[in-house]
Amino acid sequence: MNIPKPIPVFTLFGEQGSFPDVVHCERIHARAGLTDWVISPHRHDQMAQIFQIESGAASVQIDGTTLTLSAHEFLYIPDKIVHGFDFTRGTEGLVLSFPLPVLTSLAPRTPALTQLLSTPSMGQVPKPMAQLLVQLATCFDTSGTFRTQRLVALSHAILTEVAEISAKSTTLSAGHQTLEQFNMLLQRHLNDGWRPSDFASALSITTGHLSRICRQTTGKSVSAYIETTVMTEASRLLAFTRLSVAEVGYRLGYNDPPYFSRRFRKVCGMTPSAYRARFLTQTSAAD
Repeated sequence: MNIPKPIPVFTLFGEQGSFPDVVHCERIHARAGLTDWVISPHRHDQMAQIFQIESGAASVQIDGTTLTLSAHEFLYIPDKIVHGFDFTRGTEGLVLSFPLPVLTSLAPRTPALTQLLSTPSMGQVPKPMAQLLVQLATCFDTSGTFRTQRLVALSHAILTEVAEISAKSTTLSAGHQTLEQFNMLLQRHLNDGWRPSDFASALSITTGHLSRICRQTTGKSVSAYIETTVMTEASRLLAFTRLSVAEVGYRLGYNDPPYFSRRFRKVCGMTPSAYRARFLTQTSAAD
């Protein structure tokens, strides 16, 4: 019996270590040129990306949908979406990678903005966005006391440009609509201990249907997807609040702190205390 290989999950393509900077910027040829201009299907659990084509083109696979990305166009890929590329040899442009804390710190947050940045989109690169992309690439290659703050500010400006363009014309898979609604419910009920059947009932679909959508679009079972989302919120609380580890667990519906710590370690690869210490160390180094 042939067992399907799991979809790789990377920090950056081909890398599984910690994220290297507050954001990441590189040229397409620097990555795709090393793999004969083909990037096999993969996904990122806690990172979104923007691909901007300056010249050349790419055939793009997104959750089973094939698209063509041409010169002067961009493609936005939120976290957890399976994607792969077959670039025309010599294609040039930028790849921007944004860890989730950069997206979640974009404020003021609205349901519409959350929905738009949870959905893949593509379109022409307007002049204001092109200028912002150049500024971010230039800032990324420089140093300075407030480099981190400038990179985050430019990232937010670019992401809002993406949201504005997406609001005018959503280009990808109607199948993501249910997942978007599921994600919005997840955010509203993170603390309520909802089970897959609760979410399916709220969406007026069967648990099996929700499970199939989740597996097809994220590569995870619905239970694993829910737990990953909860632990992503736990990561934010550990990184950006002074709540104790036990308080973080209580807030997210875990009444047994040791069990919360075990589940966090299972999902995130380290204990909550180690994650907080590592995040604080990386933030101090970045500043």
